[in-house]
Amino acid sequence: MLELPNTSLIDGNAIRWGRSGDGPPLVAIHGTPFSSQVWRRIVPQISDRRTVYYFDLAGYGQSEMREGQDVSLGAQNRVLAALFEQWELDRPDVLAHDFGGATALRGYFLDGLRYASLTIFDAVALAPWGSPFVRHVRRHEAAFSQMPDYMHRALLQAYMQTAAHKPLSAEAMEVHCAPWLGPVGQPAFYRQIAQMDQTFTDEIQSRYRRLDCPVTVLWGEQDGWLPYRMGETLAGLISDSPCIAVADAGHLVQEDCPEAIVAAVLKRIGGRT
Repeated sequence: MLELPNTSLIDGNAIRWGRSGDGPPLVAIHGTPFSSQVWRRIVPQISDRRTVYYFDLAGYGQSEMREGQDVSLGAQNRVLAALFEQWELDRPDVLAHDFGGATALRGYFLDGLRYASLTIFDAVALAPWGSPFVRHVRRHEAAFSQMPDYMHRALLQAYMQTAAHKPLSAEAMEVHCAPWLGPVGQPAFYRQIAQMDQTFTDEIQSRYRRLDCPVTVLWGEQDGWLPYRMGETLAGLISDSPCIAVADAGHLVQEDCPEAIVAAVLKRIGGRT
């Protein structure tokens, strides 16, 4: 497990974060409904070449969860920009997944953040996105938040499994579900779903262009949440290279094929120090 011993107060949110390794900085940004623990099998493989900064988005993982909290994509890029400032980072390498991809792109196009490289995969970046389940929760958030614990656990585990192409191990299921359990975690889970709004990607989609840094786009071929063709389209907009297909991987590539992510990052950063 990755340790997050540090706390930063940003926009009234206590954001937990950690740092590992040595070398130039690399920032890893997780997606939903996960936490920085998605990087637990990846950080050790790159921390001999980079100082890896990882954090839990506002309202996720070990970061603060509270009623009435703004945990939308509209808040997450502000968190990222503030962390860049606190960490005194100038053009770090960035690794981003799902909502983390949207956050990295919003940070670039709206907040003026700049990166040495961007490795982005299975990112929430192009319309349309948002499943029927998401739309249903948005209409009935209170009912889901108040479900009996056993019902919530069953739904949560089923939902997590749909993110992966291969069966999740018991360890992975526990890691990804744990933050969303109990009297604080359960309502927080439905809160972040209820605040999913395509408006926040529509706001930047028309601005997409080739970034002023090398960009690698990779995508799970079996992604049941965001189809592979979205990766091809995104790569055509922001990268000089075509999308890299990850075979036998779904949306949660970190569990299905973590070695593909490690290989993509190491190839991208190469011998740069």
